[in-house]
Amino acid sequence: MPGYGVLPADEGGGLLPWDWALERLLDSHDYWVSTVGSGGIPHCMPVWGVWREGVWFSSSLGSRKARNLAENPGCCIATSDPSEPVVLEGMAQQVHDLTVIAEFVTALNRKYATDYGADFFAPDRNAIFHVRPTKVIALASANFVGSPTRWTF
Repeated sequence: MPGYGVLPADEGGGLLPWDWALERLLDSHDYWVSTVGSGGIPHCMPVWGVWREGVWFSSSLGSRKARNLAENPGCCIATSDPSEPVVLEGMAQQVHDLTVIAEFVTALNRKYATDYGADFFAPDRNAIFHVRPTKVIALASANFVGSPTRWTF
């Protein structure tokens, strides 16, 4: 983070451990998904989702984010707590495998105490996306100059 006075990795609070970021990825109530359409206009919306070796979320096929991801699968996803953000970049892959969709629905129902059926997320009506991170950036605001950490995958 050039220009922000961030200390070297061995000074200040030091780099954050991956477990710190993973806890926030698992516990985030919402995830902010940022996409870009063919016209170059950015779009950002909160979604419910789950962390399972990446962020999984659903979206109506007609939504702007689903249409954007169909054109450009590159996206950015941020956790919901701005004081301890974890932001990942990756490529969204739409999931069509009904067994995998059922596993997503089970995890979603467990996290949000809902009772969705897998049929609600049928690929002909709704898109399920999985975004594996290629890069993750996190920081703790309480130690802003000493904690920014980047992981690459």
